Amino acid sequence: MTTEDPYVRKKFAVNAYASKNDLHGNVVAVLRGTLQDRNLDLIPQPSRVVQKGDVHEVIVTDEDAGPGSRVGRVAYMAFIEFHNGGVLVRGDQVSIGGQVVGHLSGFDLSHAPNHMNLVIGGELVAGEERGLQVGMEVSFRMVL
Repeated sequence: MTTEDPYVRKKFAVNAYASKNDLHGNVVAVLRGTLQDRNLDLIPQPSRVVQKGDVHEVIVTDEDAGPGSRVGRVAYMAFIEFHNGGVLVRGDQVSIGGQVVGHLSGFDLSHAPNHMNLVIGGELVAGEERGLQVGMEVSFRMVL
């Protein structure tokens, strides 16, 4: 990452996004398990672009996390495939199967370029335990 990145240089005091489209997809794999010491390093940028057809992992934490933070406690929820492209932004409301499961906290790139970890803040419950199923609808919606 370049030192010229405005997020690294902390040049934004407010969310730079005035509006954006919702992103939709489906669960393609349900995950199980929790870790107390995963130590994900969230990137300093509060947004990432996804393209139609991209597959990424959704992980939940009950920690107060945001761009640039380290996350220890996690529960593995699901892999999801996006049906439209757009921009994911910290704070987006995340729903699976019509139920709000949390808000997007940030992004971990430890498995890139294979996939991103989309880290959401919510109840520390894994996908299998939540009753998630392959095919369930997923949405990321901007909260104003």
